Amino acid sequence: MKQSKMIIPTLREMPSDAQVISHALMVRAGYVRQVSAGIYSYLPLANRVIEKAKKIMRQEFDKIGAVEFLAPALLSADIWRESGRYDTYGDDLYKLKNREGSDFILGPTHEETVTLLAREAIQSYKQLPLNIYQIQPKYRDEKRPRNGLLRGREFIMKDGYSFHASYDSLDQTYDDYKAAYEAIFTRAGLEFKAIIGDGGAMGGKDSQEFMAITPDRTELERWVVLDKSVASFEELPEDVLVAIKEELAAWLVSGEDTIVYSTESGYAANLEMATSKHQPRNLVVAEEDLVKVATPDSKTIDEVVSFLDVPEEQTIKTMLFMVDGKPVVALLVGNDQVNDVKLKNHLGADFLDVATPEEVFAVFGANIGSLGPVGLKEEITIIADSKVEGLKNTIVGANEDGFHYTGANVGRDYQVTEYVDIREVKEGELSPDGKGTLQFARGIEIGHIFKLGTRYSDSMNATVLDENGRAVPIIMGCYGIGVSRLLSAVLEQHARLFVNKTPKGDYRFAWGIHFPKELAPFDVHLIPVNVKDDVTMSLTQSIEDHLIAAGYEVLTDDRNERAGVKFSDSDLIGLPVRVTVGKKAADGIVEVKIKGTGDSVEVHADQLLETLKILTNH
Repeated sequence: MKQSKMIIPTLREMPSDAQVISHALMVRAGYVRQVSAGIYSYLPLANRVIEKAKKIMRQEFDKIGAVEFLAPALLSADIWRESGRYDTYGDDLYKLKNREGSDFILGPTHEETVTLLAREAIQSYKQLPLNIYQIQPKYRDEKRPRNGLLRGREFIMKDGYSFHASYDSLDQTYDDYKAAYEAIFTRAGLEFKAIIGDGGAMGGKDSQEFMAITPDRTELERWVVLDKSVASFEELPEDVLVAIKEELAAWLVSGEDTIVYSTESGYAANLEMATSKHQPRNLVVAEEDLVKVATPDSKTIDEVVSFLDVPEEQTIKTMLFMVDGKPVVALLVGNDQVNDVKLKNHLGADFLDVATPEEVFAVFGANIGSLGPVGLKEEITIIADSKVEGLKNTIVGANEDGFHYTGANVGRDYQVTEYVDIREVKEGELSPDGKGTLQFARGIEIGHIFKLGTRYSDSMNATVLDENGRAVPIIMGCYGIGVSRLLSAVLEQHARLFVNKTPKGDYRFAWGIHFPKELAPFDVHLIPVNVKDDVTMSLTQSIEDHLIAAGYEVLTDDRNERAGVKFSDSDLIGLPVRVTVGKKAADGIVEVKIKGTGDSVEVHADQLLETLKILTNH
């Protein structure tokens, strides 16, 4: 492919509105262009990467018996009303009407569509299991689209669905998809973790998320590629090292989720679902009297602890949530933070919001900063975190501004509806399996698999006849991959800062990409330095023909540009190998450079194919 025929609008500078390196490089290297907020055109290079990702997926899904299909993006609102999600999905749902006034949506996902398909096409358990998937754009009206393809209003997704007559069959397909996902992400060159996930709006029970780990920006050997002009990091002057570290730190860590994992076991979960090992306190302590004390200007836990000179673990924080329109009180120890997802999932709620100051005053008769469970009406649900259980003689708000109770005890002074794990874990806590401690990392969600069970078949009456002739709901699974997000995740992990030393002794560095082998838009970037030289162009054409015949995908930079411009664009584009036809073209000598390492070697054109086999394992 001739570069002069491609649309690759590279930029000399990083875009000013980009906050993460993947977004900046996709725009600067000419992979994407924004059409409007959260909506992008995928230019030829990006499209080639996405098509290669699709090819990998299709190959791996063939292995597990998944069959590709294609559903419409424009969906009738009626089937979403059947499932109940038309009203509960939220403001992210694009809603529209046709000329006749009928309600439609742009599909953010397709559970209802495939459930309707199953309801109409599957009558008997003998037709199961069935495993289908599609790859298509999805639409979600994100309130604040950001970070390029990581949070957009239109995005490309692979969504798969399976249908079963038994949960054992669902479990097998679920495990098959897990293995397929691991193979796909490994082939895509990603460092990732499979973690316990939250079903969220999908309605799933068991689920796993696949998270691309956002690497540590301080690991110079990982991020920085030294040109042959620079022997080692030890050669770099201190001010240059400082400048490099500042350049790395200038880009936000793009991980949108916090991953919690054990230092000594395979436990890993999204922060929203993570738990730690809790040792209940069963202390035998005499109950003190309940005493109201003045706590002026003490509204936070830290202020109360300081004023009363008590340990933080002896205080209880009281919060109010509105859960599907009803008040629910949450109790936590000290400065522990409530995990909204855990609380919402436990209550099986569609909507959970922190109460407004007006709603708080209506329930407690006091303002935030002096709230407590003592004296609340019996009909108020009180959910206490597991750590609260067993605590004696605690300090709680007195529901009177500027006052707290000491010596508060459950059972005597207030009642708890349930003790549940509703807190957000902290680094250093004991892993729930008792092996190691919890550590945090940042990551980008690239895949998610769910065991939906009968969530949709129940609400939409999708049944089959079992072996006894009875109508039973179809059991379902759901499996998604963010295809366009993969491009961002790959760039986050494979962005590189190239450092070289000029003949004058100055050090220069610039960002570029090092694409993994299977996703690179082309295998080789072939660069003739002087396109007006007949010898150079004849050798270039011969090399291109031989590379293509050997199975390589080649991008030939036939533009009439300065060598510096071509090399700069080559670093930006990020193809794995660069072959330069330069001053030694008359002798048949070319330079081969491996993008990921910065290593280069001169070889005769006749030995180029053998050299590439050795260097790239092609």
